[in-house]
Amino acid sequence: MSAIDITAFPKDFAWGAATAAYQIEGGWNMDGRGPSIWDTFCHEGGRVFGDNTGDVACNSYQLWEEDLKCIQQLGLSHYRLSVSWSRILPNGTTNHINPKGVEYYNKVIDSLIASGVTPMITLWHMDLPQALQDCGGWCSAEIADIFESYASFCFKNFGDRVKLWITLNEPYVCAMLGYEDGIFAPGIKDPGLSVYVAGHNMLRAHAKAWHAYNTHFRPSQGGQVSLALYSDRAEPLTAKDAAATERYKEFTLDWFACPVFCTGDYPESMRSRIENRSLELGYKQGSRLPHFSKDEPSPLGTADFFALNYYTSRKVKDLSENTELSFVGDQGAEGVIDPSWPICGVHWLAVYPEGLRKLLKYIKDTYTSVPIYITENGFSQMGPVQIEDVDRSQFYEDTLQQVGKAISQDGVNVKGYFAWSLLDNFEWNDGFNVRFGLFHVDFSSSELKRTLYRSGRDYAALIAKHRSQSKPKSI
Repeated sequence: MSAIDITAFPKDFAWGAATAAYQIEGGWNMDGRGPSIWDTFCHEGGRVFGDNTGDVACNSYQLWEEDLKCIQQLGLSHYRLSVSWSRILPNGTTNHINPKGVEYYNKVIDSLIASGVTPMITLWHMDLPQALQDCGGWCSAEIADIFESYASFCFKNFGDRVKLWITLNEPYVCAMLGYEDGIFAPGIKDPGLSVYVAGHNMLRAHAKAWHAYNTHFRPSQGGQVSLALYSDRAEPLTAKDAAATERYKEFTLDWFACPVFCTGDYPESMRSRIENRSLELGYKQGSRLPHFSKDEPSPLGTADFFALNYYTSRKVKDLSENTELSFVGDQGAEGVIDPSWPICGVHWLAVYPEGLRKLLKYIKDTYTSVPIYITENGFSQMGPVQIEDVDRSQFYEDTLQQVGKAISQDGVNVKGYFAWSLLDNFEWNDGFNVRFGLFHVDFSSSELKRTLYRSGRDYAALIAKHRSQSKPKSI
């Protein structure tokens, strides 16, 4: 990564890697952990590549010290991880607390800090407790208050040491794939309906948790709280697709960013389009896109930083003639891949590092002046393992060059970058068929040996170079 202008990055830049509990921890039924929706989803069979499950995954629950060695070997300044909600609260509520789960996360947090690594903790990374799903999950109005209680429990128990919090990871992806398409847990296919209810309750839950932190914990703990939003960079396929591209943005990033950063409500054009289509299609059961109650905390301003998960870009074409009652029908747009962009591993991941710079500038100009953390970004492998992963190493070099330009030339206040992922892990419905890690994990052996990829070596060298140049010069 020698071509990167290291001076473009602030001295306190957060060099990180990210993981998620269900994807790495394993120990799915150990020491009092309750089941999550992903346990149920995987155990049903036929849902995930090869019927893989996260029952063991990287076994980070028992091999945390090995993960810590990986983090130290990279020289990370920050590490993003998630709490398994059902490991500390087996039925999802504070009525039943699992002390061994709390003990595990205390051990992880303390060992990170002792190693000079700042933890960024995500409270919910797709793995809702099954007990809460049995009561309606994210489509239940009560879920927002339950999440607030869970978040407050974590703030109280870990917030004396944890200063960077993510409430929810990728509500757009979870609502779409979990409640519209049904290809992620909990596997619900309810086109054009549950997707908006689930997304709405996620925003309500986030807002309640942020306000709880702001009122009860920030004065003594002094941390920061946000939610991680997924977005492609969207560009028109042709000149005739400009309006479709705006709709694509509205129904992805704006859906969640607008209530938090702009107006406290959904984009007006999104709401009017959904309501007009309901009339056209004969839907008479009320608004499909819920309204925020004035009796609850507003989502406006409930982010102390902008957390962005970026993987790819899309060309957008018009689908306004779609007559189905569905999210895509409401959006009236489809994202397609530019054939000039190479594909890495999974079919949907087109490599376009310039898209990240453009998206960062768009976020700065459209939404916010708060700092931005790139909380996920990565390059996948499939097929034979390539420890000398030259293509992925080049991807990180190209991507970080673009981030540096966004900082130095576009004036974007990017405070950190978290590679996805520290380890090869369970990649949701792709199982172990897809590898994003900076470390290879040998899932064929009981030891689950971690081996550093070339991309990890190069990332570590970049971090070391930045740290050496950021040290105060002795007189």
